[in-house]
Amino acid sequence: MKKQQLILLLTASVLLIGLFFFGRTIPRKESSTKENSAAASSASEPASSITTDKLVAQAKAKLTAQQVNTVNRLEKGVVRGDIKTQQKESFKQLATFWGDTVHQHLLGAYYLGESAKLENSEKNLNFAARLFLDDLVSEHDPEMKKWMGLQAKALLEKSLEINPANDSAKVGIGVCYLYGNISNAPMQGIQLIREVLAKNPHHVYAHMILGLGGVRSGQYDKAIEHFNDVLKVAPDNLEAAFNLAEAYEQKGDKPNAVKWYGVVRDKIQIPQAKQEIDERIKALQ
Repeated sequence: MKKQQLILLLTASVLLIGLFFFGRTIPRKESSTKENSAAASSASEPASSITTDKLVAQAKAKLTAQQVNTVNRLEKGVVRGDIKTQQKESFKQLATFWGDTVHQHLLGAYYLGESAKLENSEKNLNFAARLFLDDLVSEHDPEMKKWMGLQAKALLEKSLEINPANDSAKVGIGVCYLYGNISNAPMQGIQLIREVLAKNPHHVYAHMILGLGGVRSGQYDKAIEHFNDVLKVAPDNLEAAFNLAEAYEQKGDKPNAVKWYGVVRDKIQIPQAKQEIDERIKALQ
């Protein structure tokens, strides 16, 4: 079983990322929208060769004739009168169609985000951005990463215009730089996340992202430190415990890897996940 599949099983067992993605944290002093925008956008941001129009066209090619007619009707649903209200409703219906009816969840996220922009809703902007970020780290196609990163970043920047005190949105923009191929200066993402931790040393999401970055770059001691910081604040966070075990395993510290895999195994209820972790423990002993 691949790591991503095991994480999904763990997520099904306990509420994990949703507890700290874009949650309100200790408020910081308000900064201007211009300062937030400049902090997030100073590096060069190449455009993605993948566009939303291309993705929609590719997705439409797989639909039935009836489904294509439905999409075309929704796309042309704005006529006259209260254009903004009609556009919001059209985007919501497109989000439902793509995300729920035909299970093209990224297109669903895109239209949900477009609706949130018109609503000027911080909650919905953050939610749509999270849908992109959830897949960004595990996506392999560089151009898809870039498209997803640019979509999420635009939503989070809009969210910060509404609430400059949302540190988790700032961390999310950092994720876009680190994993989204949106800039030639990915270290800017690290800088954004470190700024959040300087103001709130217990920010769970920030520590999780830096921990994952440490594993990705082979800096296992730093990764272990960040995952431990998560567990000090959220001791039941199984994703942090699982990644801590994996960091110890990659480092070559088998006793600690076995210890933390055991912690995860004892807290989950899904047999398939328990079996996978038992196999990992046996391989290390």
